[in-house]
Amino acid sequence: MFAAMPAPVNDPNHGFCRDCLTLQRDLSKRCVQCGSPRLARHPELYSLHIAHIDCDAFYASVEKRDNPDLKDKPLIIGGGKRGVVSTACYIARIHGVRSAMPMFKALEACPQAVVIPPNMEKYVRVGREVRAMMQALTPLVEPLSIDEAFLDLAGTERLHGRPPALVLAQFALDVERQIGITVSAGLSYCKFLAKVASDFRKPRGLSVIGEAEAVGFLAEQPVTLIWGVGKAFAAVLERDGIRMIGQLQKLERNELMRRYGTMGDRLFHLSRGMDQRVVHADQEAKSVSAETTFDTDLASAADLVPILRALSEKVSARLKKAGIAGRTVVLKLKTQDFKLRTRNRQLSDPTRLADRIFQTGMQLLEKETDGTKFRLIGIGVSDLSDDARADPPDLVDTQSRKRAMAEGAMDALRDKFGRHAVETGYTFGKRRNAHPPEHLDD
Repeated sequence: MFAAMPAPVNDPNHGFCRDCLTLQRDLSKRCVQCGSPRLARHPELYSLHIAHIDCDAFYASVEKRDNPDLKDKPLIIGGGKRGVVSTACYIARIHGVRSAMPMFKALEACPQAVVIPPNMEKYVRVGREVRAMMQALTPLVEPLSIDEAFLDLAGTERLHGRPPALVLAQFALDVERQIGITVSAGLSYCKFLAKVASDFRKPRGLSVIGEAEAVGFLAEQPVTLIWGVGKAFAAVLERDGIRMIGQLQKLERNELMRRYGTMGDRLFHLSRGMDQRVVHADQEAKSVSAETTFDTDLASAADLVPILRALSEKVSARLKKAGIAGRTVVLKLKTQDFKLRTRNRQLSDPTRLADRIFQTGMQLLEKETDGTKFRLIGIGVSDLSDDARADPPDLVDTQSRKRAMAEGAMDALRDKFGRHAVETGYTFGKRRNAHPPEHLDD
């Protein structure tokens, strides 16, 4: 990806230009070559190698790339009035729109916003393009989601002829030019602070947190910066008078563990910038699932079953495409008062078949259709493995092989003519409800 060049010998405090990658000779506010103010400078700039890369407002950025008319408009990616915001562009965020916000609140905050339902197939495709570019930098890429990952760039300087900081800057430029979206990157000596750094100066950010400054920097941050400290646990800490990380730094490890158990050990280490986790390449997914939020609450099996069938087919298609199978089927339901129900059943062997996922999901659903109204339903599989031993012949259910063969024939027709080319009796004639808009999946 890069032409070889000698490793930088200039003062890291002078750094380089993020737009043209020219090394800087002094502390001028603009690049000596192109005049850009986007300069990367830091005392440890050329010695750090753990990076976190995060695509900026990913879904919204992809949609704006594909429709230039949306460029200067507030854009929300979400699923109808009863759904939630999957993501929002930065213009919409200025108006107070945030991810996971109920759609009706988002539209109250930004009524002029353009709303587009998620197109997960497109986002997955673009995410894979970005991932491939990451893997051209280093084999040590640890994906966290469709649009973010950790990278360990140690030892790659000889390959690229540049230190990690310059490799990251070049990568960001390449993504912008070749794929048409932007990314932000954080660079540090550990995963925790690399991820923290990537949140600075979004969008198009490149931020650095060095080892020498870590303890002092963290001391001035709220405890919620630490991974695992959400609203509930932050409230526990606040009851003990702890709001800032600096207060945690004054407490001994034994005291923190006495108060907060294993979480206390994490607080001790991360509050001091101590994170020994390494970057693991290509972490496997733990589950494959699909879900949707309804425009109106549903209670009857007649309404829920067609949707369950369509979601089961979506999960099955993803399993088959990835060459994996799952042994545990998980049903997810959310009531009209936002209470979550999850039910699961372990199968005798892994499956990737829509029919088997659906039939198991139906058995779980039967016990829940007691008049309760639901706003969301989801189905998925966990305990994943490769599909080599999936769905062996069933000696008890002699029709299972015929159903598997019929499903294979349906898959072939859908691959050729589209996913609605063939439908089962569960979904036929019920397309609006049985095939809800794409929604954010696990």
